Amino acid sequence: MAGGEGVSQLWQKEDWWAVWIGFFILLISAAGILTSAPKMGKWESNPATFFGFEEGVGFMGSVIPGLIALALGLAILFAIGSVCMNLKWRGFFFAFFVVFLLAILSYFFDHQKTLHAWGLGYAFWALLFGLLISNTIGTPEWLKPGIRTEFYIKTGLVLLGAEVLFNKILQLGPPGLFVAWLVTPIVVIFMFWFGTNVMKMSNKALVIVIATATSVCGVSAAIAAAAASKAKKDDLTLAVGMTLIFTVLMMIGMPALVKASGMDLRVGAAWMGGTIDATGAVVAAGEFLGEEAGKIAAVVKMIQNVLIGVIAFCIAVYWAVRVEGVGGTGHASLSEIWVRFPKFILGFIGASIFFSFVLVPTLGADAVDNDIIKATTKNIRGWLFCLAFVSIGLESNFRDLSTQLAGGKPMILYIVGQSFNLALTLLAAYLAFGGILFGP
Repeated sequence: MAGGEGVSQLWQKEDWWAVWIGFFILLISAAGILTSAPKMGKWESNPATFFGFEEGVGFMGSVIPGLIALALGLAILFAIGSVCMNLKWRGFFFAFFVVFLLAILSYFFDHQKTLHAWGLGYAFWALLFGLLISNTIGTPEWLKPGIRTEFYIKTGLVLLGAEVLFNKILQLGPPGLFVAWLVTPIVVIFMFWFGTNVMKMSNKALVIVIATATSVCGVSAAIAAAAASKAKKDDLTLAVGMTLIFTVLMMIGMPALVKASGMDLRVGAAWMGGTIDATGAVVAAGEFLGEEAGKIAAVVKMIQNVLIGVIAFCIAVYWAVRVEGVGGTGHASLSEIWVRFPKFILGFIGASIFFSFVLVPTLGADAVDNDIIKATTKNIRGWLFCLAFVSIGLESNFRDLSTQLAGGKPMILYIVGQSFNLALTLLAAYLAFGGILFGP
């Protein structure tokens, strides 16, 4: 294959290893070999509840043995991938377990009921703890082998693909597709145009990462966009940080605004599903409006998640042809587009197709959703994302981030883009769920 993309890339590149590890986890879960993954308990005043220590429950009945098994299993899988990719792996196991302990600490604060009600999820705590270490004592050299930000989150995105089930997408029919698929590409294009032409931002990769994070689904989309545009890690960190801050604000403020304004709850739910950046935050916000509204918000976000792969492909093509066209000609071969395309997106798409059209017809929708996704793969995906957020924090420096924020242009871009997104999505939600275009 051209561009250095030979068969050996299948076991020498991180994108492909994310696919192999992700599908290995999905397949052993679907086969019933792996039947559960550690799920921590909510706690209010007794921290032991977090680990499953309730009255009459001993060590073996807690989640600690499961945590040890999960940490060891993931460490082995990522170590194998690292060795095959000729990455630094000496000291990996110890470093990985320390990063995993920071992930447990992040979930510990996330599962405290009061803090969780404030919208401070595991991503916030993971990023915070990582930043505190990197910007105080500094990230020690011995910890760096365990910091595999993109490896963790790419693998998690492959698992996320299994959660995008077409039978659920069809539940809302045309109204859901209208809100999720019409607005999103318009907002991405508007923000990229506004950032590069109106604000004259020279870092086009940063602009597209912020635009994609704002309009699609936050961090997951930002990772895909960063991979397709070859953005720097500082670009990704900045986009993720802004996304997390505004996600918390929107998760709390939007349900209150919907109720205070007397808005139709179906319209409000679709509005939140199309604008709040994180899937978990969408579900939490939707629950404030009731069960039906919660389902609408979650499904709209799921439909929007489908666009991760489409937009990543479009970014790869645009960057190869227009931004980095060969010799400035504005042209690129298919092989060059293929080289730039983030291959883990194929795993995301493949997982969605496999679960939607093979497992659901074979095992039934409820069995797939409850026994495989909710019991196992969704929990592991959460742990992988948490490991990635810890790693992002450990790799980030406030001095570098302040340089990126100089002049406030990235923040202005986000605010203008999100305002446009809120207005356009509200209009689309009103037309689709307010009985205007598709009836009551």
